Amino acid sequence: MAAAHFDLLEYNLRVQESRVIEYPSIQDAVYLDHAGTTLYSKSLLDAFSRDMASNLFGNPHSSSLPSQLSTSRIQDIRLRLLAFFGANPHEYDLVFTANTTGAVKLVCEAFRCAPGGFHYVHHEACHTSLVGVREEAEESHCVDDHGMQQWTRRDPDKTQLPLTLVAYTAQSHVTGERYPASWASDVRINDQDDDVHGPVYSLLDLASYAATSPVDLTDVSLAPDFAVVSLYKIFGFPDLGALIVRRQAAPIFNSRRYFGGGTVDTVVCGIEQWHAPKNMFLHERLEDGTLPFHSIIALDAALESHARLYSSMFAVSSHITHLRKIMLKGLASLKHYNGTPVCVIYSRPDSSSGPVALNIRDSEGAWISLTEFDKLANINEIFVRTGGLCGPGSIASLLGLKPWEIKKNFSAGFRCGSSGNDIISGKPTGVIRASLGAMSTEKDIHRFVEFIREFYCQATPPPLPEFPTDHLSQSQVSGLIVKALTVYPIKSCGGYQVPKGMPWEMKPEGLAWDREWCLVHRGSGQALSQKRYPRMALLQPYIDFEAGVLRIQYLGSSNEDTTTRQITVPLSMNPALFRPSAKSSDKKPTLEITSRVCGDNIITSMYTAPEINDFFTDVLGVPCALARFPPGGQDQAMRFSKLRNGQPFPINDRSSRSSGNRSPVSWLETRPPSPPDSDSEMQGGKLLLANESPILLIHEASVQAISKAIEDSGGRKIPAASFRGNIVVGSGEQLDAPVMQAYSEEQWQSLRIQRQEFQVLGSCQRCQMVCINQQTGNKDTEPFTTLAKTRRVDGKVYFGMHIAHVISQLNTPGATSIDRQLPFIQVGDAVHVMVRGSAQLHGLESSNNKG
Repeated sequence: MAAAHFDLLEYNLRVQESRVIEYPSIQDAVYLDHAGTTLYSKSLLDAFSRDMASNLFGNPHSSSLPSQLSTSRIQDIRLRLLAFFGANPHEYDLVFTANTTGAVKLVCEAFRCAPGGFHYVHHEACHTSLVGVREEAEESHCVDDHGMQQWTRRDPDKTQLPLTLVAYTAQSHVTGERYPASWASDVRINDQDDDVHGPVYSLLDLASYAATSPVDLTDVSLAPDFAVVSLYKIFGFPDLGALIVRRQAAPIFNSRRYFGGGTVDTVVCGIEQWHAPKNMFLHERLEDGTLPFHSIIALDAALESHARLYSSMFAVSSHITHLRKIMLKGLASLKHYNGTPVCVIYSRPDSSSGPVALNIRDSEGAWISLTEFDKLANINEIFVRTGGLCGPGSIASLLGLKPWEIKKNFSAGFRCGSSGNDIISGKPTGVIRASLGAMSTEKDIHRFVEFIREFYCQATPPPLPEFPTDHLSQSQVSGLIVKALTVYPIKSCGGYQVPKGMPWEMKPEGLAWDREWCLVHRGSGQALSQKRYPRMALLQPYIDFEAGVLRIQYLGSSNEDTTTRQITVPLSMNPALFRPSAKSSDKKPTLEITSRVCGDNIITSMYTAPEINDFFTDVLGVPCALARFPPGGQDQAMRFSKLRNGQPFPINDRSSRSSGNRSPVSWLETRPPSPPDSDSEMQGGKLLLANESPILLIHEASVQAISKAIEDSGGRKIPAASFRGNIVVGSGEQLDAPVMQAYSEEQWQSLRIQRQEFQVLGSCQRCQMVCINQQTGNKDTEPFTTLAKTRRVDGKVYFGMHIAHVISQLNTPGATSIDRQLPFIQVGDAVHVMVRGSAQLHGLESSNNKG
């Protein structure tokens, strides 16, 4: 063990010394993106430059002496590379490609051209380039470890399986986790004839593994049928890839149709169309056109300089394994003042020499933005990779992202490689990857760990904000809590009651999932409303997050017994549901229509699935279609509230009010703030399909006051649901808590629910829609009649308050970084209010929400 430790120490010192000469570009930098590409040495470039300067290389397709020299060098290098990977040239052939993706596409092309097509199975850790093969397959499956093991135990009866390609990676390019080498042979059904391959082939991605570990394909019976690799990940230069084919699997390429220059012996054009492909070596048929022969020749210098600097891939692997342990130990040791870890490490410590994937959290548990991390790292000359890393399956598994969440993020504007918001709904959308190379040193590791310690490790609690204490003794408590939360996924349809104890996310557009969908008339494109189609109230939604769907059930009676009573719609933006039919002249990927909502012309994506649209048409008796207006749009694909903070004004002349229109319900001394006129120079907050503002708040005391007035006149009790508010606030359960009077909300300037701030925008102007019974769909004259008598100002009837969420600031009382990153509220939260003309918040912590 001592000798091994000494060798590692010596290697590290030798690399540290040679870096001054061999890698001058990183003298003051820490490069930890070797999984993307490793660095090329100066001696490699010098040797290649000398080779190019002292030799004349021609196009290998010619017969001149310079061309023969190129051909000879390419043949020699092909053999050298096969030896580098432990592959016997009698058992394997090597095809040069542009990169690993190019090699995968060659395999994909062969299987795509096979009679009857093929089936495809790939492991969830595969790179995007391997995932993409599924689009060419007749049937495809993404499997985890257990699923892959199931494939290794399949019945070896060849007649039961179609032509199948099974792909996986030797080492995850995201976390560095390694997968059994035996899978490559186990998934391949034992051949009954040495000359005939069975129906299942194996494809192994060696790009990540081969970059830092030795590859040994000596035992051909255990080897994959196809292995793909990127040479620049091993040597840094040249930019080439390779496809290594087990010769027994080579006949699958006989079905490949395309041929390019240099891959055929004879071609007949004109009246007859015929060609004779080259058949001596597989690579002759697959290397279409002129090879990048200068780059291939550079591999001589690459192989020689790599061996001289690092001895062998075994030495490189041992060195990186040692450094990786140091990195993992250092990252795991980083703790905040409260003992919580700074890093969430996704890579397992038992992997040998792969990359390390992590994310960073602050002391309160909030995720650190990858975009912001990148900025700070680049300034400090620390170069890593962040994001999805072209590993969709790995990222989804590590971060707990369900398919509907990923598509929802896409609908909200998130794109791979974009520098925008990468923390969505409180979850990161990618990871930080630090990957080591042959020329990495312990100094690099220490500097990377210290960088995270310096900028992200909180040694002391964050300073508490200072709050004004003016008139503190005059403050009063409201005793209010959130009594109910309701979202209306489909505009003008029934509401979904948020269960008690379920945190509900706040979006810039309001409560999550509120009014993202609407029903539009198939002829006019106008959004349907309960005012005209009251049965819309009986379309009851249920958001099923586990299944990733919105369930809509029709609770009323239908004209026909055969009418479907329930339907499901994916929460994600499934493009197939919006795609025009093949007969349509519209060639856009989604069917977009111009709709009109509350006077605004908007562009919505209309569902084209008949089973969805026919459901709504049948139950409502009007030709309509479901359309979606998701967050993240631009121009007419986004709306903005026209409301600003409404200002009340005193009414000094009470005689101006008609005494004949008063009821026992008492009025405040000021009018309710009314929505202002549109201000073209002032853009309000984001809005989906709500009428005027992101959120409508209802005060339970005001509902009770209106209801009492109606009941006193012999009418029915009016529930809060009649006013279709998102948030209903009311008195808590404390017997001695002061109660805020009915309509006191009209004097609120702002409020805080638990630790989330809201700005009051103005009172809600009402129409006859409040008269529709939300349980039966029947129309009545109340409560609008009583509202018109008691809540009318300048001919307009008001009830409820428009509010908008304000992103929590650093000085929001009690707010944490998580509150700012994942703002949410829930039923039972305490409500504090700021009354107009007062500098005080009025509120009280509810008995069941102590922080």
